[in-house]
Amino acid sequence: MKKTIAPQKTLWILAFTTISILFAQAQPPERFIKIIVAPDHTDWVYKLNEKASFKISITQSGEPIAVTNVRYAIMPEKMPKEKTGTLTLNNGVATLEGGTMKQPGFLRVEVEADYNGKTYKGIGTAAFEPEKIQPTVKTPPDFMAFWEKEKADLAKIPLQPKLTLLPEKCTDKVNVYHVSFRNFANSRMFGILCTPKQEGKYPALLHVPGAGIRPYAGDLANAEKGMVTLQIGIHGIPVNLDPDVYTALSEGALRNYPTFNLDFKETNYYRRVYLGCVRAVDFLYQLSQTDTTRVAITGGSQGGALSIITASLDSRIKYLTAFYPALSDMTGYLEGRAGGWPHLFTGQNLAFQNKPEKIATLGYYDVVSFARNLKTPGYYSFGYNDETCPPTSMYASYNQIKAPKELFIVQETGHWTFPEQNEKLSNWMLEKLGVGK
Repeated sequence: MKKTIAPQKTLWILAFTTISILFAQAQPPERFIKIIVAPDHTDWVYKLNEKASFKISITQSGEPIAVTNVRYAIMPEKMPKEKTGTLTLNNGVATLEGGTMKQPGFLRVEVEADYNGKTYKGIGTAAFEPEKIQPTVKTPPDFMAFWEKEKADLAKIPLQPKLTLLPEKCTDKVNVYHVSFRNFANSRMFGILCTPKQEGKYPALLHVPGAGIRPYAGDLANAEKGMVTLQIGIHGIPVNLDPDVYTALSEGALRNYPTFNLDFKETNYYRRVYLGCVRAVDFLYQLSQTDTTRVAITGGSQGGALSIITASLDSRIKYLTAFYPALSDMTGYLEGRAGGWPHLFTGQNLAFQNKPEKIATLGYYDVVSFARNLKTPGYYSFGYNDETCPPTSMYASYNQIKAPKELFIVQETGHWTFPEQNEKLSNWMLEKLGVGK
């Protein structure tokens, strides 16, 4: 018997999946009380050994307010606090001398204050010659040979694509499908495909996901503009199930999946993921509507990493955009500085993960190794206040890229973006793909 979903639940699922495509670039909610911590250089960038000063302001509705117990901490980002103290604000404003750095990196000031029984927080991060940050991760000598063999073995497996039309999601201009195709070892990749109904050849855009386990709705908006779009999940499960399924997996079988099988490069969790992204390009290439001269990829966080990695592995991708890439220079913590998400070598993770075989395996999966071999033009964007993907780790990867590249820094952003960032990178991609001309 076919299961019927209640209308209100259908609306909830649609809202959930619509939000999921944007979550990696979503702006956080506004706070009633704002604590702004801003370095005194307009671009927040300093020379080594130059002293950085920070202006702290605390406001409500744009006006300074009287708060209690204002306290600060100064440290290199993600590192132990080097200096702490309290601040006295004059008309809602204070100035704090933050010090300097002798090595390229980021110096962070955190400020907390109490107001009406709640604690509010603000951060500001000064960059010290970030273009000179070098990675700590070691790329293995056989890195390229390993992945070339993996891709060659994958190419021998028939794609066996399956497409199921989703009539309730289609529009007068676009068909929407739930799709799957073979990956290695009888696993499958799943996603949402959107194709223009009108006959013709169209550029294709592959969306790779941020971290987590969730359903997806597909990129209908770009398909309406005249593109083939494919949004994939990475976990080998359908992407149109009841949300409760993903919650159960997130808290159960797939909890902490980035740490799975770090001991061996042949069994690492991301091996299937990276190859599955290449397989998604195979899928796009076999579609009759895809203009194979205009194929691009985009993503944020884990998806930003996958954008770089997939483009590095597969030269059929002509352009990429990436927001705050994760999985970058993950061994940074072992050298006394911030490492990339998922922060394998800090806190409680350190004792368990700090093993030679795990560190060696990461060399095959870290964005740094792929960035060194990247030839695809790309546009990147991130901010200095990111506490999930530290800018030190992102610059460690970005600085290795020799392919044509552009970087849009929006200093105050954390693990989120302003609409202007999305618009700038989206317009760049549309122009490169010739959409709207």
